[in-house]
Amino acid sequence: MVMKGKKGVVLGIANKKSIAYGIAKACEEQGAQMAITYLNERFQKKLEPIADDLSCEGRLYPCDVTKPEEIEELKKSLEKDFGKIDFIVHSIAFAPKEGLSGRFSDISKDAFSVAMDISVYSLIEVVQKLKPILSESASVLTLSYYGGVKYIPNYNLMGVAKAALEMTTKYLAEDLGRDGIRVNAISAGPIKTLAAAGIGDFGFMLKWNAAHSPLRKNVTIEEVGNSGMYLLSDLSSAVTGEVHYVDAGFNIMGMPAVDFDEDGKPAIAWNGEK
Repeated sequence: MVMKGKKGVVLGIANKKSIAYGIAKACEEQGAQMAITYLNERFQKKLEPIADDLSCEGRLYPCDVTKPEEIEELKKSLEKDFGKIDFIVHSIAFAPKEGLSGRFSDISKDAFSVAMDISVYSLIEVVQKLKPILSESASVLTLSYYGGVKYIPNYNLMGVAKAALEMTTKYLAEDLGRDGIRVNAISAGPIKTLAAAGIGDFGFMLKWNAAHSPLRKNVTIEEVGNSGMYLLSDLSSAVTGEVHYVDAGFNIMGMPAVDFDEDGKPAIAWNGEK
């Protein structure tokens, strides 16, 4: 068990379809102990059985990252539970609905600020407040997406936030490297999660990724979870500042390789119709 003896916290599980749950489950299966957080009372009830499934033994704590006092309380709870912790999983992102549709040039300053605060600065603040209880070989992991590197339809403001998150990962990695702390990101392929429900034409995005990735498939939370577990474990002790793609190879493609039908037309057309 490569995570035996490791202790940490996972922020951002919404349900058992969440990527964060896949990572937490992989870590738990490899011997890790952890606490998980919830946003509000509505999510608390949903996450209680998940906390039991992850053997959290009551370590389910509120943490709305827009409230610094809740992050501070989380630190106190983790210190009481574990003393020091060995890993943090940051799986938190949000953009107002207006930032995920319409003309990008019409996005308001308020929407931009909210998306950057919750999706990007929250990583800095969580690390900042939990740093005193991080072990000397701790690992921090956040979640990105290819829309932070290339244009993805309907991703809009979240793409800009993910771009900022990836650079934040690199700058934190350099800064915290002197303390022995590693910081990495996973860029997962599209997965049908609660967060993905807010992205327009997401079903077509899934079809497109499966049709044009080298492995001709979509990824699962279990596959992303295994990669996350690797980056949180000592197996990746010399890896930091990386954006690790778990997307069936989609990110390497320039011109899509498609299958054509007998009439010479692409098997999946640009409008999503077969």
